Amino acid sequence: MSSTPALRRDALRNRERLVGAARELFAERGLDVPLEEVARRAGVSIGTLYNRFPARADLVTAVFADREETVLRLAESALAIDDPWAGFVHFVEQICRLLAADRGYNDHCSRSLPAAGTDRGYELMTRLVDRARETGALRADFVLADMAFVIWSLTRTIELTAPVRPDAWRRHLAFLLDGLRAAAAHSNDVPPLAEAEVAALIATP
Repeated sequence: MSSTPALRRDALRNRERLVGAARELFAERGLDVPLEEVARRAGVSIGTLYNRFPARADLVTAVFADREETVLRLAESALAIDDPWAGFVHFVEQICRLLAADRGYNDHCSRSLPAAGTDRGYELMTRLVDRARETGALRADFVLADMAFVIWSLTRTIELTAPVRPDAWRRHLAFLLDGLRAAAAHSNDVPPLAEAEVAALIATP
């Protein structure tokens, strides 16, 4: 019985090492780093890695769990800004800063949508879009489902331009934001994706 707490401490320590090593490698090289390299950097065997994280997705979830909380806090701070358009812009800009700072997180968001997997995230992002649209600043036909395309286009821009110009995404974002202003809008007869369609895209490997 006396050995059980020690084993549990070892298991926890190994888990922390693996998450830390994965976070470093993902940030440097993206999500497709071989798991053997993660185990090697953590100083454990590949068997230990699979004992803690049976699938790569489990490790990715553990690495970026704190980022979901960060995105929620960014959305809350954006909603605290009196000007709804300024709050919307602030949120998108801060998300882009997170993406640009971490190649792994950029990869992760290119395959999902920040905070969309939580009821709280969905609620906050819906409020950000709705209030900017209702005040007439954001174009009237923009809905939350369209946010996926804004984020996904920026993840790709960041991925391709980072080796040459790490801040080039700011130019692309400026064009996007100008195009989202109600004053710049033209009629669009293409309907937005349904939320179920966006969810299906996010779930696709």
